[in-house]
Order: sequence, then C-alpha cells, then structure tokens
Amino acid sequence: MSRDLRLLASAAGLSALGDFMAVVPLLLHVQQSTGSAFAVSAMVFALWGPVVLAAGVAGAIVDRFENRLVLVVVSFAQAAAVAGMVAGADELWALLPLMALLGFGVAVSQPAEFSLVPAAAGEGDVARANGLMETVRSLGFTAGPLVGGALGAAGLLRLALAINALSFMVVGVVGLVLRARREPAPAVDEPVRARDGFAFLVRERDLAIALGGTVAALAVFSISVTAEPFFVTEVLDGGPFAYGVLLTSWTLGMAFGSGAVAQRVRSSVAVGGLAAVVLQGVGIAGAALSPLLWMALVGFVFGGVAHGVKNVLLRTLIHERVPDALRGRAFAAYNGARNGAELGALVIGGLVVGAFGARPALLVAGLGPALIGLFCLFLLTTTLERRVIHARVEG
Repeated sequence: MSRDLRLLASAAGLSALGDFMAVVPLLLHVQQSTGSAFAVSAMVFALWGPVVLAAGVAGAIVDRFENRLVLVVVSFAQAAAVAGMVAGADELWALLPLMALLGFGVAVSQPAEFSLVPAAAGEGDVARANGLMETVRSLGFTAGPLVGGALGAAGLLRLALAINALSFMVVGVVGLVLRARREPAPAVDEPVRARDGFAFLVRERDLAIALGGTVAALAVFSISVTAEPFFVTEVLDGGPFAYGVLLTSWTLGMAFGSGAVAQRVRSSVAVGGLAAVVLQGVGIAGAALSPLLWMALVGFVFGGVAHGVKNVLLRTLIHERVPDALRGRAFAAYNGARNGAELGALVIGGLVVGAFGARPALLVAGLGPALIGLFCLFLLTTTLERRVIHARVEG
C-alpha cells in the first residue's frame, strides 16, 4: 500500500471526523439558542445544499485544475471558514454563509479526493484503495458524532470548532506533501462543461442502472434518519445512549464492510453494488421488525456492512467506467444526486413518521431500497445476458 494512499485516506478520515465533531454540537447550539426548527433546517441546507446545487461547478473545477492543489486550497479555505464560525458562533446571520462556504468546499474536496485515488494507489488495486478510503472515512463518521456530542454537552462548542479548523489545516498540509498528481489535460477544443459528468453517467447504461438505482434507493432509505430516534425512544423504550449505540453500530458495520468484505467481491462491481443495496435494505427492515434493542443492533450492523460494500464498489465502478478527464465531474454529479436524495428524504421522512409511526417508516426505509435494488439487478443482469448472447452471435 503506497505512502500517498495512506496519506490521502488519513486526510479523508480526519476531515470526516472534524466535520461531524463540529456540526453535531453546532446544530444543537443553534437549536438551543434560537428555539427554531427553521434555523436548524437552514443550517443543514446551507451545509449540504451546495453539494447538490453546485455539483456541476465543483466537478468542473476538479477536472480543470491539478487535484492535489485543489485539495490544498479548499482545505485551507475551509479552515478559515470554520475559524470564522468560532468568532460568530452566536450569530445565525454569520454562521449561514460560512456554513455554505464549508459546504461548497465539501462539494469540491470529495470528488478531488476520490479522483486522486488511482494516482495515489499507483500500481495497487483500485477496489482495495477505495476500501481503505471508505474504512477510514467510516471511522471518522463513527468517532466524530461521539466526540462532538460530548464536547457539546460540556459546553465546549468553540473548542469543537477550533479542532475542526485545525483538522482542515492538517488536511491541507497532507495535500502539500502528497507526491501523487492528477492533472486533467482536456483537448483545447473540448471545454470542461459542468453538465458532462452527469450526462456521461446517464448515457452509459450500466452506470445509469447501478448509480441511478442506488440514488433512488437512497431517497427511500434516508427516511430512516428521521425514523430512528423515534423508533429507539418510543418503540424500543431506549434513551439517547441507545440511539447513539444504534448509529455507532451502523458506522462500525460500514468500516468492516468497506475494509474486509468489499475487496472479496468477485462478480461485476455493478452487480455487487446493487446486491449490497438489497442487503442494506434487508438489514434495516430486520431492525424495524425487531422487538428488542439488541436485535435491532444486529440488523443495523448487517445493513452497515452492506452499506460499506456498496460505497466501495460503486466508487470503483466510476473509476473503472468513467474516463479520467471526466472523473471529477462524475464523482461530483454522483455526490450531488446522493445528497439531493438524502435532503428530500428528510422532508418525506417527517411526513411518513407523523402519518404512520416510527416502525412502519423504518420498515419502508428498508423494504423500499431492497425492492429497488432487486429491480435494478434484474435490469442489469438482463443487459449483461444480452451482451453475452450478442457477442456469441457476432463471434
């Protein structure tokens, strides 16, 4: 495993850790200081809205400029934005634009990181490299909310923000010492158009089925984000600690799936990714039907493992099928679609939980993606069979 890949994965994990460590107490602070659900929603949209709305622009930046340099510049800009939050933590009017700047940095940095993976991996297996990236990111997702929640409970919001700013500076320094380079070199008569990444993903049938099906499944699956706290507290009679354990079981499952399971998939990565979507839904549905917390934890661990496998395989699919000159825009388009599905599901989730209750909502969040994944698997395998038959006839 190359030095550059270890550095890049460490940077991705540190960024995930710092973000969640700061965002959790920051949202709690806004909720407590304003008493407004609208203010909290505005903060969430300010952070994730740019990932959706600016996906094309972000991808074009990644495909126009050398990616290591992009990662360095964006990381230091994000550090400055979070430092501004330290000074303006009590002013919503100051937090919102800084949060939007941070979100735009996420929109650019994530496709830059994953577009750099083949260069950082060198002669290594790209699937294994993506597994390492996803594993370290999952560990960051696991530790970040736990540390952030503890700092928020202790009234140390500004310390959490300061540590997050420091984490971005460290990521920037890591970028400076990377030897790997990805310098896009499009032809002079082929401008870097923001829409080209999305257009390529839609045009290529395998990518459209696998990635489109995954995004559709995510739009249903993310209803679970709204349902989970009500399911734990009202259905299973648990408390905040039980809720935290449930979320942690998912992210730990992700880490195991991405690090130990994904690289063992021997079938088509598109088929494997969609199969993981099905199994992820099965895990959530099993948890929804569980009468006891420990049984729900088993379902969440199982679903988390499948989720980690899915992330690795679908990013590997993009690396394999998308030309290098388009990868930044392809990753940005995929990230934007995924985050758009998640934001939409947060609204739908509230309606479903309010109308039907937490257990039925969580069951829908599991069965819906499983059915979508099965349908997409049917479409994909039918396409592959036709290609085999056509190749035999032509041969």
